[in-house]
Amino acid sequence: VQLQASGGGLVQAGGSLRLSCTSSGRTFSSYAMGWFRQAPGKEREFLGTINRVGTTTYYADSVKGRFTISRDNDKNTVYLQMNSLKPEDTAVYYCAAGQFPVTTTRTNYWGQGTLVTVSS
Repeated sequence: VQLQASGGGLVQAGGSLRLSCTSSGRTFSSYAMGWFRQAPGKEREFLGTINRVGTTTYYADSVKGRFTISRDNDKNTVYLQMNSLKPEDTAVYYCAAGQFPVTTTRTNYWGQGTLVTVSS
């Protein structure tokens, strides 16, 4: 499974971005998906996860109510909708495929990161 994340960029505080992560191959729906981020000098942080069919999600407290994960198995894509962005959301964002819930220890595949920069 190869994962390609996209959609990062520069946004002002209070703005929104939607990240996408597209999988190659036919096994996307076999995996739960997760989103993580890593800011400079910090450890990789779990943001949220979605089950294989898209009916159940869990979020970290730091993003709950602001970020939403969804998936489209027909498009082999998982999304991270980010609203009310804050400067502290600045980080490289990663998607991952694994077993639900997808935490750092339950991950089989990682995508390359996409940089999100939130200006104040």
